[in-house]
Amino acid sequence: MQTYQKHYLIIEPYYGGSHRLFIQGLQKNLCEQQFTLLTLPARKWKMRMQLAAPWMAEQIIGLIQKGHHFDGILTSTFIDVAVLRSLLANKGIMLPVAIYFHENQFAYPFRAQDQARYQFTAINFTSALCADSLAFNSQYNQSTFIAGITRYLKKTADISLAHLVDELLEKSTVISPGMDFSIIDALGQATQKTTSPVIVWNHRWEHDKNPSSFFSTLFELSAQGSDFRLLVLGESFQNCPEIFQEAKSKLKKHLLHFGYVPDRTQYYEFLHKGTLVVSTAIHEFFGLAVLEAVRAGCMPLVPDRLAYKELFPGSYRYKKDEFKKRLGDLIDRNERMIPQKSEALTTPHSWENVTAQYAHWLNALANEKTSAAATSEMLKKKEILST
Repeated sequence: MQTYQKHYLIIEPYYGGSHRLFIQGLQKNLCEQQFTLLTLPARKWKMRMQLAAPWMAEQIIGLIQKGHHFDGILTSTFIDVAVLRSLLANKGIMLPVAIYFHENQFAYPFRAQDQARYQFTAINFTSALCADSLAFNSQYNQSTFIAGITRYLKKTADISLAHLVDELLEKSTVISPGMDFSIIDALGQATQKTTSPVIVWNHRWEHDKNPSSFFSTLFELSAQGSDFRLLVLGESFQNCPEIFQEAKSKLKKHLLHFGYVPDRTQYYEFLHKGTLVVSTAIHEFFGLAVLEAVRAGCMPLVPDRLAYKELFPGSYRYKKDEFKKRLGDLIDRNERMIPQKSEALTTPHSWENVTAQYAHWLNALANEKTSAAATSEMLKKKEILST
């Protein structure tokens, strides 16, 4: 007897970085499901949130008119789901929608004068409200989103909408984004003690990752004669913080590499050279970069806040005023993490461990379609009987 293979439509208006890796991992590991992708390049995220929905709706309508069948839609937060569903409904297309939250706009550190931020928090809210199911990559992501919604709804002085918070929670879950450690593991573990410790910075070159705090601390340690080497990885963008050019000059004698490494294997080879990986992030919804470095054997040093509190025990986290001392101590120790510890910290987030959760989540979404179809058929019968 042939088993029915459910078919999901994945729409991603920002197909790059962690969003792209997530989708690729989902396709590779949920082999009992069928997926069709509709994507746009990872640029102009604000424009994507504002205008991707009409474009995606046109593509979906076109696919269905050609005879394609889908059991549900999976998307990220870079789309206005309310607009998408309305445009599809106008053509009689009623598909259940799930949103995976890699991030949420309520927790981003916007500049105070940026009034436009409220538009994007509102889109996050209405999208979540109109979706059938929500999944977040961390408890921190979910809790900051719910806290943001709670504050947002308090603005409605003359109408009561507080009950919507409970509705959002009821259809929410938390699932790690899934990580593929196969290439890192294939490269092996460089457990030998190096002459000088190698510090890894492998985050986006943007202000929200707080590079100023990281580099200013290294400037001080270098001036005090601290012996270390430095790998500055991560992707840079058009508006790159000035501190990176200052760091390239002031820390020249420490640098082993300075710049983005697009080839994944080469990037992982650099991680294997590291002794410790550091984060000074102002916001972090999960922490893929640090977990990859830890899998490669780097000792983590992360803030005692954000999603890191879910990933690492307190011994790897620092309070704000402890950073310089803790970093200096790790440099002096010059010890990599043993494989047993790095695997214990990272394996829970591997695809092998989370695939079943995604299968259950998406199957529940497909059941929403079955339930909706049955309800629609029942209403049609009632309408026929009443005429």
